[in-house]
Amino acid sequence: MAKYHVGPMPVPLSAEVVALLELTETATIGHWRHWGFVDREVRALLRGRRVAGTAVTVQIPGPDSTILHHALGLLRPGDVLVVDRLGDTRHACWGGGVTIAAKAAGAKAGVVDGPCTDLEEVEASAFPLWGRGIAPITTRIYDLGGRLNVPVAIGGAVVCPGDAVLCDESGVLVLPPEEAEAEARAAIARQERGLGTQARVAAGEKLGAISGASAKVLAGL
Repeated sequence: MAKYHVGPMPVPLSAEVVALLELTETATIGHWRHWGFVDREVRALLRGRRVAGTAVTVQIPGPDSTILHHALGLLRPGDVLVVDRLGDTRHACWGGGVTIAAKAAGAKAGVVDGPCTDLEEVEASAFPLWGRGIAPITTRIYDLGGRLNVPVAIGGAVVCPGDAVLCDESGVLVLPPEEAEAEARAAIARQERGLGTQARVAAGEKLGAISGASAKVLAGL
């Protein structure tokens, strides 16, 4: 059996869909959708970022990052590199060198289901990165094998090559590409309604009255 598997690069999302997603908050879609969300321990390492792009997926075992380095040479502008660490939480596969390579390729972000390292270099690069915190022990080029552009598991969410990935400070959401536009448009409309509600509350109305929560409480007394 082959040590490595390299699948074809996925079809990129359209610029229109990416732009809509980047107006969308993951927490807004979280009002009605209950699947596709990555475990909340996979967190933004840089604050104030919201990015969306096309998933390019990698699986790498334990201390090895051979196929990750290969994948960096295939990345295109607009891609989000999603790294399945196969349960390893000891070795940091993503640091300053990987960050510079991903940024140079035009990638939008990295999402790692494991720790990262070189936070100072990541911050200096301003490259958006999500992961399970920081670790000092790093992967090496051990040639242990790996897979590129296959379905992977990231924080309990299945990610397929070509999926839409939306990342912000609240978390990471993965959407099938055919659902991304509709979900983004629904979220943007809800966000606009939310701004109207906030203005009414700021003007003196009670949130419970607007939402209907107070009427339910009073009816249940």
